Amino acid sequence: MSGLRLLLASGNPKKLAELRSILSNSLAGAFELLTPSEVGGLPEVEETGVTFAANAILKAHSGALASGLACLADDSGLEVDELLGAPGVRSARYAGERASDEQNRAKLLAELAGVPAGRRRGRFVCSLALVLPDGRLAGLWNGRIEGHIALAERGSGGFGYDPLFSCAEGPASLRERTFAELSPAEKAQISHRGRALAEFARDLPSLFGSLQT
Repeated sequence: MSGLRLLLASGNPKKLAELRSILSNSLAGAFELLTPSEVGGLPEVEETGVTFAANAILKAHSGALASGLACLADDSGLEVDELLGAPGVRSARYAGERASDEQNRAKLLAELAGVPAGRRRGRFVCSLALVLPDGRLAGLWNGRIEGHIALAERGSGGFGYDPLFSCAEGPASLRERTFAELSPAEKAQISHRGRALAEFARDLPSLFGSLQT
């Protein structure tokens, strides 16, 4: 499978690094993984979808048509039960269109002020879409991880809401620590994105013929 090129469509440098790291390990050199900057940039996509899957498809479709390459795009975020699923698809824009990770986390903590630990349940959700150079959708993969929202930020790793999210699944050694307190390898083992990417990697042999076009 060597020699195939796959574009990872993300404008978030930290998410892009995570995608590239996990895929580099799981695909073992099967693809040349390219970033938007390595193909001259990609047009900005307005994320108008009402689901993570819809937005992932929008981004992958735009990236594939703009670059002429098979394009893998991710849309992901945090759903909090106490907030009826918010921030949801607006996770990256929760505190405003150009909000920073710090501003989004501050808003989430403010919205959950006074909510006891037992009611701070939520989950990270990820959808991955693969679109071929001609615009055809080749596949869609989803991953999720249940957990809860901490009372205060902990840890210096990761990005986004990682300092506030502790998982409720997986090995006991990884529970109770926030994603920002896990190593990249530990996070990839259980995260929503790691799970979706693992499904993608497992489906890769059946996709090989499509990706050669």
